[in-house]
Amino acid sequence: MNHRHKRLEEASGYRWVVLLVFSIITVVIQMQWLTFAPIAREACLFYQATPLQIDLLSLVFMLAFLVVCIPASFVIDTYGIRVGIGTGALLTGLFGVAKGIFATDYTLVLICQTGLAVAQPFIINAATKVAMRWFPANERATAVGLATLSQFVGVLIVMIVTPLLIQVDGEGTADLASMLRIYGGVAAAATVLLLLFLRERPSGDPGRSSTEAPFSFLPGLKHILALKDMQIVLLVFMVGLGAFNAISTCIDQICQLKGFSIEQTSMVGGILLAAGILGGLTLPPLSDRLKRRKAFLVLAMAGIVPALIAMTVATGYPLVLLSAFVFGFFLLGTGGPIGFQYSAEICRPAPESTSQGLILLMGQVSGILFVLGMNTVGVVPLLWLFVLLAFASVGLCGRLTESEIE
Repeated sequence: MNHRHKRLEEASGYRWVVLLVFSIITVVIQMQWLTFAPIAREACLFYQATPLQIDLLSLVFMLAFLVVCIPASFVIDTYGIRVGIGTGALLTGLFGVAKGIFATDYTLVLICQTGLAVAQPFIINAATKVAMRWFPANERATAVGLATLSQFVGVLIVMIVTPLLIQVDGEGTADLASMLRIYGGVAAAATVLLLLFLRERPSGDPGRSSTEAPFSFLPGLKHILALKDMQIVLLVFMVGLGAFNAISTCIDQICQLKGFSIEQTSMVGGILLAAGILGGLTLPPLSDRLKRRKAFLVLAMAGIVPALIAMTVATGYPLVLLSAFVFGFFLLGTGGPIGFQYSAEICRPAPESTSQGLILLMGQVSGILFVLGMNTVGVVPLLWLFVLLAFASVGLCGRLTESEIE
């Protein structure tokens, strides 16, 4: 046992390399997801398409998630992180490069987005599995938090950088091709890095860790769905994550109604994500220190209610920026990382990637419905719906049972 512990100690430094390459591919797949969200008006002109057709380039990720989420979690839990994440990385590199090559053809870009959408759950569903395989119990919340934050970093980069990379020709039409080629090159590089440096587990730990879930996939899934607290968590994430997915996808439509420029739209999206990163760096460690999850989940949902109200009624740019900051800080920085960790704790001994996959699945289901609602019923009615649902979610979080934290 002492010899095994020594070998694990020697290999432990490599866990940060594994987390780094995993975080990089996570950033890249999130960049591919929302590439067109902050430049929807320019994309409509470039492809001669409707706003709904441009939103479909992001919406296809949510649609594919419905089909691929459970199979992806099964592959990760059954065959390991190298096969699971490696599959997602290969698809990301292949279709990311192809999207840059065929950048001027809307139909081919949509096909490439579909391929990238299939890749996404193989990557983001694996965060808890990576932490479980490579990190000791007292570092897993930190590892999951950093992996989750990398999702926000990817979206933040898109919101800020994409408008800076598009080129406008002499007729005033934006050329998106060079931007898509750059993102394709980044995807290829991230894929190579992951395939070179990702390992299945520490070399001194060839067998299954004693802390890994003993349930196989299907029994674990049944166990998770039977838990009352997990049922509440799924409902809450349908509201919070669904609202985030819809607002991120339709951010340009929301800001266009308020008369904001494309640069101002980019800043609204950037502030939202930056606030999420700030919240994720401060509140989850505090949750670990206090050994409390429930109170932070209540705080997260309560915090986004005034933010959504302000986002709905405000017309001034500073107030919209403030509402985006508060929304991102509480929902992304608190609700996301702490919610994932809470679900993993209450679902033991079920596979952690399965519980995370189900949460993400619920957010994609509601996100699809919310995006369609914004494009049919209207942006403002849906924002008011988010306010009501968030208010109801505060009460739901109050009914949760505190988890047992190691």
